[in-house]
Amino acid sequence: MEELLMYYLRIALQYHVTDIHFSLKDEEKLKVEMRVGGIIRELKDQKADIRFFRYLLYRSNMDVSRMMYPQTGRFETEVDGTKISLRFALVSSYRIASGVLRILNNHDPLSIDELSASPETALWMKSILNTRSGMFLFSGPTGSGKTTTLYTILNSAEGKKIFTLEDPIEIYSEKYVQLQVNEKQNLGYDAGIKQLMRHDPDIIMIGEIRDSTAARMAVRSALTGHLVVSTIHAQSCSGAVDRMIDLGVSRLQLQDVLKGISNQRLYSAKDGKRTGVYEIFNRKEIAYYFAHEHPSEDSVSLQDRIREAVAAGTVSAGEAAQDLT
Repeated sequence: MEELLMYYLRIALQYHVTDIHFSLKDEEKLKVEMRVGGIIRELKDQKADIRFFRYLLYRSNMDVSRMMYPQTGRFETEVDGTKISLRFALVSSYRIASGVLRILNNHDPLSIDELSASPETALWMKSILNTRSGMFLFSGPTGSGKTTTLYTILNSAEGKKIFTLEDPIEIYSEKYVQLQVNEKQNLGYDAGIKQLMRHDPDIIMIGEIRDSTAARMAVRSALTGHLVVSTIHAQSCSGAVDRMIDLGVSRLQLQDVLKGISNQRLYSAKDGKRTGVYEIFNRKEIAYYFAHEHPSEDSVSLQDRIREAVAAGTVSAGEAAQDLT
């Protein structure tokens, strides 16, 4: 089983895979898929079965006898000298068990300049670290690289006290203090933020805003004069604003604290690495959107940014086609 795990992980490392999906129907042969650049691709010539599925549960310190119950675990391993951190999540229905193996550190540390081919985008990201208070949101669909963008910016900070509140912790770092949400230990978003406030933070990072509690606490932290950064699932910068309001955040408070939004997609670059294409709302564009409920004529949409990248040759037209239809 360990050899089979190494087989899948070597493929994942080669193609910069973020997630490996395992689907088990009626205890038949295991279906294996990988998310590459945001697209799910099925592996052919698969060798895994229910024994490998149970092996992943075992390695993740999960209860093999309770496959019908949602569970999440994590473990570390080494592939050809490279240490890999992994998280395995399980959910089951009546006939199908679904597991997702998330590779938490499948990339080399990046600088802000390496995130995108656009100098304008890099300049905006660097300006975040010179902001003393307010909120910045990094949005995009699953697999778009928004978490990597956020960690790269934080890792570029110098002389800052940075604290994170994550559910779960995606990538461990020695540069800042990371807290993991744990409701069983009474450490939810409310209690976690209160704890962080007592430690004089310069920057508070909330791993992902996915519910009303996290959204409200993020805004509340920014209202107290702290710099708050977080990710949120949305298809555009304007969609990120709408999503926050849908989660119950006060429109007036959000308009007061929101300093910038990005929305991104991830593509293959010519050198074989990954590159991001970003739509950006600065403070002026955010104010315009709140006033008129549509982007200003000066704002450049994500689709136009992608077209610019295709024209410049930094992104292939074929790979970008899915985001331009």
